[in-house]
Amino acid sequence: MRILFCGDVMGRSGRDGLMRHLPALKKRFAPEVTIVNAENAAGGHGVTLKIAQELLALGIDCLTTGNHVWNQKELLSSIALLPNLLRPLNFPANTSGKGSFLHVLPDGRKLLIANIMGQRGIEPILDDPFATADKLLAMNRLSPALQGIFIDFHAEVTSEKVAMGAHLDGRVSAVVGTHTHIPTADARVLPAGTAFQTDTGMCGDFNSVIGMKKELALWRFIQKTPGERLSPAEGEATICGLFVETNDKTGLAVKAESFQTGGVLAPR
Repeated sequence: MRILFCGDVMGRSGRDGLMRHLPALKKRFAPEVTIVNAENAAGGHGVTLKIAQELLALGIDCLTTGNHVWNQKELLSSIALLPNLLRPLNFPANTSGKGSFLHVLPDGRKLLIANIMGQRGIEPILDDPFATADKLLAMNRLSPALQGIFIDFHAEVTSEKVAMGAHLDGRVSAVVGTHTHIPTADARVLPAGTAFQTDTGMCGDFNSVIGMKKELALWRFIQKTPGERLSPAEGEATICGLFVETNDKTGLAVKAESFQTGGVLAPR
């Protein structure tokens, strides 16, 4: 199975960049499943139902989110309309929406996609992500009936992300880190066969402070006061992500290749 994942979409720049570059990425990697993290797609603060529908119309099969999922409060009542728009699985059980989605390919193969959020240095503090992953896998195992399991682990601290990769190695097809917006240089297949990258980076303008306008972010760091609400930088986006290829017989990864295209970062 060939899976294309694009990191956190940051505002209009990220949305426009995804629209511009996704066709070429699909031509390059020929993915059978495309997944995108959309939690910053609405002005850098959450995602709306309308924007989610526009992204899915680009040929994206599933959208994941993270700690900003409810920044657009309308989503609390509308997320259930899109079963392939996920909020973190480790929210309380009665929270709106779902934390996992079973995607069925045209030929009948199945990929379980789950969105889990870390606990360290990020709010709100949700249920234990490691226990959440274990509970998910107690009910869903790689098998001839389930050819892939893909985890978007949305977390702040690199050690927690690396630990999750080690915890799930050999039990899932891929663990991809999101949230910090800067692509890490450690994309690889772990020893037991799980594709991993600590953070896939963002789809947004890198002439910024993690996607936000520099002057607004600098004010907060230098003046130590909130200032204006942070808003996304508006230059050309770099599209960052990870391509994963798996063995359908085992569900484990045979390839993990990070990519970035467009904007100010060197292409790869």
